[in-house]
Amino acid sequence: MDFFDRTGKMAIGSRLRLLTDRITADAADIYRLYGNDFKPKWFPVFFVLADGEAKTVTSIAHEIGHSHPSVSNIVKDMKAHGLIADNTEHSDGRCNLVRLSEKGIGMAASIRETCDDVEKAIDSVCREAAHDLWRAIDEWERLIAEKSLLQRVKEARKIREKADIAVIPYEPCHKELFKSLNEDWIKQHWEVEPHDLDYLDHPQEYIIDKGGFIFVATYKGTPVGVCALCKMDDPKYDYELAKLAVCSEAQGKGIGTILCKAAIEKAKETGAKALFLESNTLLRPAIHTYRKLGFRELAEYHPAYERGNIQMELILK
Repeated sequence: MDFFDRTGKMAIGSRLRLLTDRITADAADIYRLYGNDFKPKWFPVFFVLADGEAKTVTSIAHEIGHSHPSVSNIVKDMKAHGLIADNTEHSDGRCNLVRLSEKGIGMAASIRETCDDVEKAIDSVCREAAHDLWRAIDEWERLIAEKSLLQRVKEARKIREKADIAVIPYEPCHKELFKSLNEDWIKQHWEVEPHDLDYLDHPQEYIIDKGGFIFVATYKGTPVGVCALCKMDDPKYDYELAKLAVCSEAQGKGIGTILCKAAIEKAKETGAKALFLESNTLLRPAIHTYRKLGFRELAEYHPAYERGNIQMELILK
């Protein structure tokens, strides 16, 4: 098929649907061949009722993997064609049961013959095919149950986007970006403090000239995130990891984590033994990132910012 040759595997849903439509169309003709007025969509419900046992719609839905509304609609359709008996109830009257009517039971023998012949026809296709589709479907169902296609696409997207992310050294041209990104996230919850402005208005003097570093993340060449390592005059901590900010349009791509990793690697290159950071527990994604990177909360802390309510450390050596 030229169309699917061009689309590739991404169109697997459409291709499977087309195959299903062909098989379903044949199935309708096959039932007519055996003289049965029977719709292919009825088969799963009919099959589980063919032994004569009455069942609830809920139990049927669970057994065949359909939704409750789907089974209810099939049951109504089958009842309209005389294949389902009038509802009976449990002794407590709470739950309606579904069973085949006399007409349905009578049709079961013919359907079994049909199924036997269909099974042989499917076996012949399997023998002619290079791959066992039935086993492949079973395997695919298991794998998709373990990890959905949606989750796999999210992972593929993250890998692709990660290739478009780069961390570059800070340049004077990034000064306004450094300030605006940090002011934006601070103002979402708090007020910008004088201590913030020392660093945001004078990053060269307060960070770089004092032995610190600023990192800039780009996505497809456009600067979208910043982070700083501020040199500390402290007997235990060499640097403070600070001023991490990513523009809203670029969030969710792991850029914050990439910036933090770049800062940690730079700290290791300088021979640093420990890093410090101050944050707020309202910033759940950031705190989660810090913990994943190995930061641990300090039992006692003395916040430098009014918004600070958690301080953490990362021991490098």
